[in-house]
Amino acid sequence: MEFGLSEEQRILQDSVQRFFSEHASLELVRNIAETPSAFDSALWAAISDLGILGTLVPEHYGGSGLDFFDAFIILQAAGRVTAPVPLAGAMVAAPVALLSHATASQRETYLPRLAAGESRVALAMSHVISERDEAGLSLNAGKLKGKTLFAIDAGAADIFLIAADSSTWVWVEAASKGVSLTYLPTVDKTRCVAEISFDNTPAEILGEPGQAGQSIVRVLDAMRIALAADTLGAAEVMVEKAITYAGEREQFNRPIGSFQAVKHMCADMVAALEPARALAWYAAHAFDHVPEDARAMACHARAHMAEVATQIARTAVEVHGGMGFTDLLGLHYWFKRIGLNRQLLGSPEQVRQEAAQVQGWV
Repeated sequence: MEFGLSEEQRILQDSVQRFFSEHASLELVRNIAETPSAFDSALWAAISDLGILGTLVPEHYGGSGLDFFDAFIILQAAGRVTAPVPLAGAMVAAPVALLSHATASQRETYLPRLAAGESRVALAMSHVISERDEAGLSLNAGKLKGKTLFAIDAGAADIFLIAADSSTWVWVEAASKGVSLTYLPTVDKTRCVAEISFDNTPAEILGEPGQAGQSIVRVLDAMRIALAADTLGAAEVMVEKAITYAGEREQFNRPIGSFQAVKHMCADMVAALEPARALAWYAAHAFDHVPEDARAMACHARAHMAEVATQIARTAVEVHGGMGFTDLLGLHYWFKRIGLNRQLLGSPEQVRQEAAQVQGWV
């Protein structure tokens, strides 16, 4: 059995990689990273025109109706340039939530907007994964009260998709009364994470209240695979840059890549990344096509990719020596993206514990 990209998927991969390389240069990333919201409206408009935001949206709602694996390819390409755009919420979390648990009217209203790029969605569900004393939400008579932490892609969002608890989705307009947003500083300035407070804020419940448990788990799986895709793209570039630098940088009148120690460092990075890529690809495939493996594979892919990419990031910087720490090369953008992705929606240790529970080991 050959498990690889189809011709159509290779075309998609080439297309989106070319798009992001042309529209999200390192200089643009630098500039956007200096803004509080880490968002550029021109880049978002170009992405909307490309049509990738409707990847998971069925055709009769204005989308492409593609598989989750196709979304993985796009997110991997975005990770290669640490694209400062809120893709994950609008392209992955919101469509998966609406398609798995929403009324027909809600789908008719919101899915076309997502496909057209008219809605930018922040995902808030960290309190479902691990409770914090200072955070928590209550929903009463359609009014939301409380605080949620680490909302992903919140800076430019006009919609908040929130797991009010482990079994209820709510859809909140960012401009609603009683909403207060506080940016949370992280190592990665290209992705905005925020604390959102609500004070009797109007909130629309998606689907039946108290019946969204499976949908919330499915979105969590989707987002963890999405983070693995983003991390994979960043790790790929760090390996490529390290190998290129090792072939160009000279010491003692010879390229440093000719020294055995550096060769081993580069070879170790490639050898670690290839099986991690295969695991993440299978997780993306299983999400749609192998339901009995989907939950465990999402956890394993997310945790393993985080660990492998962390080691690659460190090694790639070491190969570059002192230059690896400068802003000139920009390695720190990929390094920091990998670091933030490692912690979002559960650390590798937490996610492995979930995988063990899913597989009946604990």
